[in-house]
Amino acid sequence: MVVNSVHWFRKGLRLHDNAALQEALSGADSVRCVYILDPWFAGSANVGVNRWRFLLESLEDLDSSLRKLNSRLFVVRGQPTDVFPRLFKEWKVTRLTFEYDPEPYGKERDGAIIKMAHEFAVETIIRNSHTLYNLDRIIEMNNNSPPLTFKRFQTIVNRLELPRRPLPSITQQQMDRCKTQIEDNHDRLYSVPSLEELGFRTEGLPPAVWKGGESEALDRLHKHLDRKAWVANFEHPRVNMCSLFASPTGLSPYLRFGCLSCRVFYYNLRELYMKLRKRCSPPLSLFGQLLWREFFYTAATNNPNFDHMEGNPICVQIPWDQNPEALAKWAEGRTGFPWIDAIMTQLRQEGWIHHLARHAVACFLTRGDLWISWESGMKVFEELLLDADWSVNAGSWMWLSCSAFFQQFFHCYCPVGFGRRTDPSGDFIRRYIPILKNYPNRYIYEPWNAPESVQKAASCVVGVDYPKPMINHAEGSRLNIERMKQVYQQLSHYRGLSLLASVPTIQEEAEPPMTDDSQTSSGPDSPLREVADNEPAGCSTAPDSSTVCTSSTAPDGHPAPDPASSAPDRSHPDLVESEAVTSDPSVAPSTSTDVHVVLSSTPTAAISTAAKDHPPATTPNPTPSPVNQTPSSSPAGSPQPAPNTTPGQASSLGQKRRGLSRKVRRSQRYRNRQSCAPAARTGDKEGGGEEEMEEEFDEEERMEEETSKERTEDQQ
Repeated sequence: MVVNSVHWFRKGLRLHDNAALQEALSGADSVRCVYILDPWFAGSANVGVNRWRFLLESLEDLDSSLRKLNSRLFVVRGQPTDVFPRLFKEWKVTRLTFEYDPEPYGKERDGAIIKMAHEFAVETIIRNSHTLYNLDRIIEMNNNSPPLTFKRFQTIVNRLELPRRPLPSITQQQMDRCKTQIEDNHDRLYSVPSLEELGFRTEGLPPAVWKGGESEALDRLHKHLDRKAWVANFEHPRVNMCSLFASPTGLSPYLRFGCLSCRVFYYNLRELYMKLRKRCSPPLSLFGQLLWREFFYTAATNNPNFDHMEGNPICVQIPWDQNPEALAKWAEGRTGFPWIDAIMTQLRQEGWIHHLARHAVACFLTRGDLWISWESGMKVFEELLLDADWSVNAGSWMWLSCSAFFQQFFHCYCPVGFGRRTDPSGDFIRRYIPILKNYPNRYIYEPWNAPESVQKAASCVVGVDYPKPMINHAEGSRLNIERMKQVYQQLSHYRGLSLLASVPTIQEEAEPPMTDDSQTSSGPDSPLREVADNEPAGCSTAPDSSTVCTSSTAPDGHPAPDPASSAPDRSHPDLVESEAVTSDPSVAPSTSTDVHVVLSSTPTAAISTAAKDHPPATTPNPTPSPVNQTPSSSPAGSPQPAPNTTPGQASSLGQKRRGLSRKVRRSQRYRNRQSCAPAARTGDKEGGGEEEMEEEFDEEERMEEETSKERTEDQQ
């Protein structure tokens, strides 16, 4: 019997570790490799030019690799349900192979094709190679429901066998055994289309920062593995300005499109680690970013509403605002906050942003400032982000908006201080917001605070050349924490309430203001200093320099716990990035230098209002969202050292306070842990990951001591 195979490429755009393609070649007389421009992807208006370019480059690279094996890629236009009946007849197809798609849409589409193929007496063979594990097996081991905490997911994965080893790449010998005649009109009928053919204007389009294709993916993998010291030591390097730019070893878009096999990446990392560590088995945390990908795939595979709030059984129903104007400003990088605008500009230009930058802009859009639904942000990322996988993208947005998976809504990124800590010199902002390039470091993150003379000297007047901040961050974040508190108080299953026991009031002293002298570096090669000693404490009434805003009260009305004492898993849910950094998606890494907590007994309902003269006023009840209000120019109400206290005395006093703070937090933390122990033992579904919390807390103490020492030296 003659076997005419067709292999249907979708995500797995590669020849290495392609189990379904190997099945197509096995015992076949002819093999044709097909890619159909699926209208769900190709016809969507929500796909940007960078994603299209990456896909087309990946198809060109695949076609080039097949040419070397005396074959070609057949790019067919149309819908799969319309295309395959014609191809089955024209090519006398007897076998159809493709990679298993675990996402709900993919399973529904593939079910229809399998049924159609059966009607044409075409055998269908499906193989899994897009995920490390069998997702159905994970769900089965969790009492037939997907694990909804990463800790629980890791527990199940620990009980599974290692992922299947990757298969070798397709060889010339295999292709020669099932050679297919390529017609002279192949390029006219089945060539890879250009961006122009798809209706994109390419005039003025800058070169791609991320080049698509399997060849590029494998080259990047080799560079990634050349960092042997990192793999051997498995360190988590501190994020700095250089981390924010696209790296030649970044892999996330290639995993999303299947240009790189996740199993190849997994086993290359594992084997190199074991070689360098003398056959020592690597920890699961080495593969943390791959496992987050698997976690979200597992959570989404049987949930067709995973990308929606309504009808999504795992998503908290939050009454988000509808504000198209504010959404557009965020998406187009016109918020008036340089850190947020630079990130969104990079995303639109290049199709990629660092995972911590994703956290910052997601928090700003949703629960942090604008109170706009995570679904809106997810759609923008779906359009612009190269590695925006359906499951991972939706899961990450639910996580960061505290709509699912993560409930510590009292942690909030500051759109000024978080960026300042990461890139003190502001070079990232100067790169993507060039209108601000002449601003001194002191004002680069909050240009509205610069004197008029400085703004004119920089040739950029706020409100004229660059927009004013669209919201008063301090007011907006505090109001939104109140809103989240009200939502979660209505959820009887919110176990986080038991963790929010009373914490003694501890008030950190204010830090001296930033000066140009303290941050003089400018340029990619300049040494980057920590700026914790230059950032004011807490969140003031103006967009300030604190990195994370923490509510003064938690959902039960008690003062909120210290972020380090309630930090969940430190690994992050995004795809593999250029740096081996894992971080909690709600709080920045190295929390001791990021977070300046002001714990007080004042209710968060007392929200200060922004006025033209910026008086330190308060209102007794939550006010409407302060979008488009003008922020105050100074951190009114920030705690200040006593007037007669010398800098040295203030530093000594601050050290004593911090020492007391650490002792109280540690004591309180253990009391909370003991009080919640029975609930935690009932199952891991609501648990947090105590080992990671312990590491986070120890790291905080160490960083606080280092920062305190640096602060004392600077003042002396």
